[in-house]
Amino acid sequence: MTTETLTVRDLGLRARAAARVLRSLPTARKVAALHAVARELRARATGILAANARDVAAAEAAGLPAHMVDRLRLNAASLAAIAADVEAVARLPDPVGERTGEKQLPSGIRVSQMRVPLGVLGVIYESRPNVTVDVAALALMSGNAVLLRGGKETVGSNAALEDAVRAALASQDLPAEAVQVIRDPARERMLELLRLDDLVDAIIPRGGAGLHRYCVENATVPVIVGGIGVVHIYLDGSFTRDPADVARAAELIRNAKVQKPSACNALDTLLVHREALPALPAIARDLAAHGVTLRADPPALAALQAAGVEAQPATASDYGTEFLALTASIRTVGGLEEALDFIAAHGNHTDVILTRDPAQAERFVQDVDSAAVMVNASPRFNDGGQLGLGAEVAISTQKLHARGPMGLAELTTTKWVVMGDGHIRA
Repeated sequence: MTTETLTVRDLGLRARAAARVLRSLPTARKVAALHAVARELRARATGILAANARDVAAAEAAGLPAHMVDRLRLNAASLAAIAADVEAVARLPDPVGERTGEKQLPSGIRVSQMRVPLGVLGVIYESRPNVTVDVAALALMSGNAVLLRGGKETVGSNAALEDAVRAALASQDLPAEAVQVIRDPARERMLELLRLDDLVDAIIPRGGAGLHRYCVENATVPVIVGGIGVVHIYLDGSFTRDPADVARAAELIRNAKVQKPSACNALDTLLVHREALPALPAIARDLAAHGVTLRADPPALAALQAAGVEAQPATASDYGTEFLALTASIRTVGGLEEALDFIAAHGNHTDVILTRDPAQAERFVQDVDSAAVMVNASPRFNDGGQLGLGAEVAISTQKLHARGPMGLAELTTTKWVVMGDGHIRA
């Protein structure tokens, strides 16, 4: 029976068996497996890139939005970076087996909590073939098996990447079924995965709000929601009193919007203190020079038009929108309290304050209830690699189990270990 003819349940059964092997695998063998994956990716680069080129051509012919095509596209440099990321995961500390809170209780028993793999993960995503490898690497290093379901636009790319990973595992005498791609892109297969609660321990969707909502509403497997949300930067007046700070703000805001506009941690809405409006044209001119369409409220629009910077009037729908493109909205606020209220109504992903006032910075950090809160730093740092986790499975915006970038530790859970010597409960 070929991979293409296996049912989702068949894949789940094989993944569960593979997870039994991985959960107690020594760190050295997991590291060796990841290095084997990196070697296979490099050795198969020509075939992988050819498969990806066919996917990209089909996506463009089908009229897929530009930001989705951007996420889909691989080249020699990006594939080399993916292989390097696998090796970076291999260098990370292995969380499996860590024991915490060890103590002896009055009864005489000794207790601790040990970190263990979740088991079998189901990851559903759109467009990004790099996710196939990132997730495989993190799953293997954390002792988990994984079922991957990409979008129909990535079928060829994901099949080629899966073949490379499975060949690497087989070369290390490990079960290739530890990493499996559901190659049938039909929505019925996704629904089957969402309801495979006797074999799959967690579903992690990566995509738009519609995908997340579909998973939450249809899954019987626990779903870890994340990767969507509006990103804000609040520009405080204190950060625009020095021309050098205005230049820093312009560079940071450009990085937040332009470096990778299709990323979930790219800037969506710039909140500007009224005192900072005189500095806004310089910042906006920099953005416009890089192709960013600006949509501003009346005070910001007036400041921009007076300086000859092109912008459009903002509508209500321009706030609370994740653009994933070279578009940003601007909203003027009277101070920190108004900015905090606005973020509370629209944010939960990544929020930034640019300020020279330590009290304002501390209040922002304490009050903003988002997965990541930053002071004087680009929101693009909300990424597993940038925060020292290695590659990430997703950025969780929920509050149970994991929040923020999900690296190795977030793909594990704990179990109690009790040691005694014939102890009985009185």
